[in-house]
Amino acid sequence: MSVFLEFTIAKTAFTLGSVLAGSPPMSVELERIVPTGDSAMPFLWVTGDDFDAFERKVRGHEYVDDVIALDRVADSTLYRVIWYETHNDLIRGITEADGTILEGRAQGRWHFRVRFPDHDSLSQFSDFCTDRDLPIEIVRTYTELEDAEGLVQYGLSDEQRDALLLGLRRGYFDTPSRTSLDDLADELEISQQATSDRIRRGTEQILREALLLTEEGEE
Repeated sequence: MSVFLEFTIAKTAFTLGSVLAGSPPMSVELERIVPTGDSAMPFLWVTGDDFDAFERKVRGHEYVDDVIALDRVADSTLYRVIWYETHNDLIRGITEADGTILEGRAQGRWHFRVRFPDHDSLSQFSDFCTDRDLPIEIVRTYTELEDAEGLVQYGLSDEQRDALLLGLRRGYFDTPSRTSLDDLADELEISQQATSDRIRRGTEQILREALLLTEEGEE
């Protein structure tokens, strides 16, 4: 059964993150990873307003042979990054363990959600990180069945779940709050009102499922 791993890692703690870190400040999201022999070729959606500076910075990295713009949509560009040589790093560890990156984006730290074919593959990736001192911070692991049961149990939409999880990770629900609704909206790339609605409706749904239905079942 498939196993999912969500984890974070500092931008400068792995090669791709280091290549993309620093100025100009651009929003980056992994679109897909294509294995190429002993290496892996990342495809990235990059959003911002200084693509020339971004391309110069990436091309100047010691491991990068070239970065090629493949497509442009509004203020975003799809890039392919070509490495000079192989290197033992995070992306390689994922591909060697047959992992599929479902989500990979930079939000202060990089956040990844990866699907592995089974627990053995997940263990292989974990050992890879340990052997190479890659400092990943695990957010959670779960099976496909557990993920489906969680969504069914609380009836959350994907959008509500994403907004609530981001709020928890950024400390929005802490007292005092460690982030603002505006900051969450910027990361989700939606309006402040839409972010507020997702958090409010998601919270209401969880409370209904966890409290009202439990109370009714005890009557």
